[in-house]
Amino acid sequence: MKILFSSHFFHPSVGGIEQVSLALAREFSVAGHSVKVMTSTAESDSVPFPFEVIRCPTARKIFALVEWCELVFHNNISLRTGWPLLVIRRPWVIAHHTWISGVDGRVRIRDRLKLTLSRFASNVAVSQAIAEHLGVPSVVIGNPYREDIFFHDQSVNRERDLIFVGRLVSDKGVDLLLEALRLLRGRGLVPNLTIVGTGPELEKLRITVENLELAGQVEFVGVRTGQELRLLLNGHRTIVIPSRWKEPFGLVALEGVACGCRAIVASHGGLPNAIARLVVPFERENVSDLAEAIERTLSEQFDWENYWRLAAEAVSLHRAKDIARRYLEVVSQACKVQ
Repeated sequence: MKILFSSHFFHPSVGGIEQVSLALAREFSVAGHSVKVMTSTAESDSVPFPFEVIRCPTARKIFALVEWCELVFHNNISLRTGWPLLVIRRPWVIAHHTWISGVDGRVRIRDRLKLTLSRFASNVAVSQAIAEHLGVPSVVIGNPYREDIFFHDQSVNRERDLIFVGRLVSDKGVDLLLEALRLLRGRGLVPNLTIVGTGPELEKLRITVENLELAGQVEFVGVRTGQELRLLLNGHRTIVIPSRWKEPFGLVALEGVACGCRAIVASHGGLPNAIARLVVPFERENVSDLAEAIERTLSEQFDWENYWRLAAEAVSLHRAKDIARRYLEVVSQACKVQ
C-alpha cells in the first residue's frame, strides 16, 4: 500500500511526536508498505531511512503526494497537509497525540474545524483521556517506544536518585519539583536530581536552584538522546514527571520504566494510563504531595527484582512492531470502509 505519512515535526527534531513518527513510519515500511513522510521540519542529517522524507512541501507538492498515495495517515491532524482530501478521495487515518484546544483549554475556531473534520477519518487516540476529549469514535492505542534504545541495562550502577527528562518550559513543572526538594531538605532528606533537557526556562530554573540552596543536589546536563539518555536513565532510581499540563500520554515515563526506573507522575491526563500499574501518582501542582511521593519512593523497602520483571511485562505491550501492527489493522479497516 502507498501510505502518505504526515508529521509536522520529524527527525532530527527532538520530542515525543518525532520519536513516534519515526518508529511508525519505519515499521510501516518494514511491513512492506511504500511510505513517504511529509514534514515541516526543514533540517536534515545523514541518517538514512527506508522511506522518502519530503521536508516543507509546497501546496502543489502536497496535492501531488495525496494523488500518489492510497491512504493518508496524519500523526496529529494537520489542516496544512489535509486540505487536498477535500477534492481527492482517499482513506484517512488520524492518530491524535494531544488535545485539540488551546493551551488554556479553550476550543478555538481552528480546533472546532479539526474536530469536525475528524468525523470523516478513522481515528486513533493515544490514551483514554484523549479519546474522551475527542468526542468522535476512536481506537485507543498507546505510543510505541524504542526497545532497541530504552531497556534495563544491568551493567550500569543505579547510584543516583531522581531524574527529569523534558523541555524546560513552565508547563513541565520542574519548578514544582525543585520546591519539593526544598521541602524534603527541611525534613533531612537530600536526594540528588539530574535535569535532562533545555528550553526557555533554563536560566530561571538555574536561579531557582541557587535561591533554594539546592546547588549541591541539582545537575543540569542539557539534551541527551539515544544511548546517552538510556545510560542516564539506568543510573537513576526514579524518574519524575511533575507536569502542570495534562500530558496526553507520557512517553518519557514509559522510557524511564523500560530502563528500570520507578516513575512518579502527576495524576491527570494520559500519564497514569501509560503504565498504570507501576506509576506512583501525586496530585497535580501539589508540591507537598509530590514531596511525600518522592520521600516514600526513595525511603521504602522495595523489591527491585520483582519490579523489573513487572516493568518488562508492561513495556512489552508498547514495542514499536506490535503498536505498528495495531495501527495497520486500523489502516486496513479504513481502506475497507472507503
